[in-house]
Amino acid sequence: MPKQPNLIYVFADQLRYSSCGYAGDPRAKTPNIDALAAESVDMCNAVSGHPVCAPYRASLFTGKYTTSTGMVINEIRMNPDHRCFAHVLSDAGYESAYIGKWHMYANEWGNHFDPKNSYIPAGPDRLGFDGFFAAYNFHHEYYGDHAYYHLDSPQKIYTEGYEPDGQTDMAIDQLKRLSAGDKPFALFLSIGTPHDPWTPDNVPAAYLELFQDVEFQLPQNYLPDNDPHADMWARLSDDERTQLCDWMRVYYAMTANLDDNVGRIRAAVRELGLEENTILVFTSDHGELFGAHGRRAKNIFYEEAVRVPFLIRWPGHTQAGTTCDACLNTVDIMPTLLDMMGLPIPAEVEGASIAARVQGKEGPEPAFAWMMCTGATADFQDGCEWRAIRDKRFTYAVFQSDKQELLFDHVKDPYQLHNLINEPVYIQIIDRFRKLFQEQLEKYGDLFPPCSYYKGRWVDENRLIQKTATLHTDLEL
Repeated sequence: MPKQPNLIYVFADQLRYSSCGYAGDPRAKTPNIDALAAESVDMCNAVSGHPVCAPYRASLFTGKYTTSTGMVINEIRMNPDHRCFAHVLSDAGYESAYIGKWHMYANEWGNHFDPKNSYIPAGPDRLGFDGFFAAYNFHHEYYGDHAYYHLDSPQKIYTEGYEPDGQTDMAIDQLKRLSAGDKPFALFLSIGTPHDPWTPDNVPAAYLELFQDVEFQLPQNYLPDNDPHADMWARLSDDERTQLCDWMRVYYAMTANLDDNVGRIRAAVRELGLEENTILVFTSDHGELFGAHGRRAKNIFYEEAVRVPFLIRWPGHTQAGTTCDACLNTVDIMPTLLDMMGLPIPAEVEGASIAARVQGKEGPEPAFAWMMCTGATADFQDGCEWRAIRDKRFTYAVFQSDKQELLFDHVKDPYQLHNLINEPVYIQIIDRFRKLFQEQLEKYGDLFPPCSYYKGRWVDENRLIQKTATLHTDLEL
């Protein structure tokens, strides 16, 4: 009987689909990611269903929407009352390993470097990852005293050199150990780059030099004024607007380093003889706007924020160099991979498996991705909440605060410059989306409230998410 497939899941932080070479960006220096794309299935409609770090990770590991995980903003603590990805793997005899950023444990805004926020203790808060665990809650300084991780104690272990390189070193060491064992394994590598701060001292000089003569320009959909729905993390000061092109230079340099580390992982997989029986995924948690639509950062339904690379390679089971246009949302990742691995999907999972489509077969697929923002990036600030539906052609979105509606044809209008909501020719499409929108709210018990609603109801005064069973007990605002 053939051995169950291994899984290597590599995910970057804030890498958008459009900044990869294989996706058509001539400025990108991503030969290893591009080579992986040539041997993989490119899930070209993959999106981040809630394009913020912690909500993405909560959905990744539970297969549930934010309105069921309770991870409504960053810097709150996940309730472990879920059957998660790693629980299923462990029950099936897999050995798991997790390296890098976690971002689901701190319950304090700020004070990131205190071990009470950065150390994730062994036990239920690791959501089933009971094997090797070299992680930290979050930070984005990749050198020096702030580049560290924890094993099984609050003691900080500092990374020598550049943190993404050190994380890749650890991952390769774990691949060597895991491949020598008798169990199938799952390795998750969560690399912090190319997340800001985009300062020259936060990336190796050699990578920055690769882009010293590259011209960076403001996006075609750049707006000089801040989006009124943007939270404090998405707003740009006048001084920051003058730095956008310099930020892009560092961002692309970080991505070039990330690409080299993807190449190192792939080389180790080949050298260890793991290629044929290993599912390899490369993706990202969300993207970045760099001034598009009058915003920076993420937490919005625009393509630059939600559309992410998602490459999946499994020789003999996926067809190299192909594109799959199925709508892949974050909640669909867990059930799809478990299905491909022949493992059971927990009944409470809200996403759908599209394993057949990934493997080039006929099979069911979601008609659209249901996407959301339940609040400001890390604060219970009202005014930026939205819900959106993205299918293969259109994005329909509604803001909570003023009920503004938007409709974009992201095939004909990839920069989403033209809001079609008042165009009579689209009235039937708009009516269809309005109906779908209400159906989704009802299906998931989503009241679509302002963010302050969750404070004290779903998240207590200590920023701890309440038990899953209590999240939907309030039936009205």
